[in-house]
Amino acid sequence: MLAGILFPVLSLVLLHQVFNVLEKMGAVSEAGFSPNFRARTLAILAIALNLILLNTFRRRRWDLAMRGVVIATTILAAAWVGVYGVKLF
Repeated sequence: MLAGILFPVLSLVLLHQVFNVLEKMGAVSEAGFSPNFRARTLAILAIALNLILLNTFRRRRWDLAMRGVVIATTILAAAWVGVYGVKLF
């Protein structure tokens, strides 16, 4: 379960840093997008990256580790809906 929470959090930090560097270079811009578009999108992408862990654990037949990642992903997805769902609807 710890890996299922840490992997998306670290991925989110890394993705934010990449986009901050690209924005400073002038390669990307937030102009024309809705408020919090980048934060919402990067957060859901980081949560979806748990599929990498799930696939790795499935190949190794680590069923209990897969269960922890699924529980962590569900918690993170519910948190995402709680934070950004109100702003979307």
